[in-house]
Amino acid sequence: MAVPTYHTLVFAVAREIPPGRVSTYGAIADYLALGSARMVGWALNKSFAAGHDVPAHRVVNRKGELSGRAHFPTPTMMEELLQAEGVAVADGRVQDFEAHFWHPKALGDDFEIEALKPG
Repeated sequence: MAVPTYHTLVFAVAREIPPGRVSTYGAIADYLALGSARMVGWALNKSFAAGHDVPAHRVVNRKGELSGRAHFPTPTMMEELLQAEGVAVADGRVQDFEAHFWHPKALGDDFEIEALKPG
């Protein structure tokens, strides 16, 4: 089995974020116990170029701001995707952020992230 890359780990966690919920770059970094919020952002930025099916629109900064929107194919795509899932966005920020926030630790022991981590 090939050793997963940091991108693979970030993509795996991002794919678990339920529709209508958002997580943060920092929460994903904390859950992985690897890298930083900024590294998670860079990994998600690469998800488009690589053609991965990753819901990067569900990852925002710690204030609920759509700080990654500039990296989407169109300037409004991130907001449009969130709104299509029932997440209200105003002035580039998720409304009622705490109600929509999802932490990766909700995955619990059932998620086999440990098997994906480099040895």
